[in-house]
Order: sequence, then C-alpha cells, then structure tokens
Amino acid sequence: MFTTARLLVASLAVTVLAACSSAPPKPVVDFAPDHDFSADKKIALYAGSGQVSGDNPMQMTGFQKDRVDQALTQVLTERGFTIVDNAADADLLISWHLNTQEKTDIRTTNTGPSMGMSVGYSRYNRYAMYSCYSCFDTHDVSVKNYTQGTFIVDMIDPEEKQSVWRSVTQSKLKGEAVKDPATLKAAASLVLQNFPPAK
Repeated sequence: MFTTARLLVASLAVTVLAACSSAPPKPVVDFAPDHDFSADKKIALYAGSGQVSGDNPMQMTGFQKDRVDQALTQVLTERGFTIVDNAADADLLISWHLNTQEKTDIRTTNTGPSMGMSVGYSRYNRYAMYSCYSCFDTHDVSVKNYTQGTFIVDMIDPEEKQSVWRSVTQSKLKGEAVKDPATLKAAASLVLQNFPPAK
C-alpha cells in the first residue's frame, strides 16, 4: 500500500497535466497588464520549477519532471519562442508547481418514502389496502475520498524576479501516470492556450 502511494504521488504532475487534456477544466489565467509580452522571444526553464507541495509533498523523479518540461517547451517552440538553456539569456522563465490536497466528496440522495401493501384497519380509512411502513423520506449518503491536484504554470520576469503570467488548472487525480507524448502535449497546449495574452 505504501509503495503504491509513493508511485501515485511521484507521478501526480504528469497525471494532472494529462487530465487537463482528457477532461478539460478551463484554466484560470491572470497576467500583469503593464508587461510587454510582445518583446519576449526567449524562454528558459526556471531552476526551482517542478516543486510538489500539499498533503503529499513528495518529490518527483528527474525523468517525470522532464516529461512535463518537454511538453510545455514543445508547445512554446511551436508558437515561435526560442527555448534557451541559460536563464541569463532569457526574456522569461517558465516555472510549474503542483499542489495536492486530499478531499472528501459527500453526496446525499433522496430515495423517497417506503411503501408497502397490507390489508388493515384505520380509523380514517376502515379497509385501507395500502399502508405506509415508513412515511418519512429516506436518504442514501455516499462518501468518497479523492486527491485534487492543482497545476500552476508561471512566466517569471527575470529582471523583476516576479511572475507576470499565471495559469491554474485543477483536476481530480485518478492514479495512473500518462506517458504518451501526444496526450501530454495536448494538455500543455490547454494550459498555455492563453499565452501570450491577447492585447
């Protein structure tokens, strides 16, 4: 059980990124209105990118981080940006972060009153054919625990040392890491769909 939990947490970022594509929750995007994105041509990976925090703040392996990095940078390259290795040469630094939280989903379903058939005596209906065994509404309660992943992508201005663009996506995690490059690329396209922001 412990080993399964470790494997699940280690692949959360890849799973969240892929979930953005398989069941697209719309990303919430915000940006600094005074930043000139038209001047940004070169992007580098932020050195502190790929952190995991929350209820399961375990670190990912290097190759798992590489999958996310490759999906994001591939999308940026296809949009005309140049990916550089040296942060000092970059106009922007891309950083991603994963936060996980254990959640509980409680749902109540009204199943209605329970009716039965019987022949009996009633002071109001002397020969009633139907009587109510349980004339009060009954409810079924289901409780499900799940892990919610929040995937955050920032574009950081290296001179100002602060984020100038952010995309946030949340998804329920299902527990299987996605390795297919096409699926990850589609997810990265969704996360970055509003970058650069329209004027």
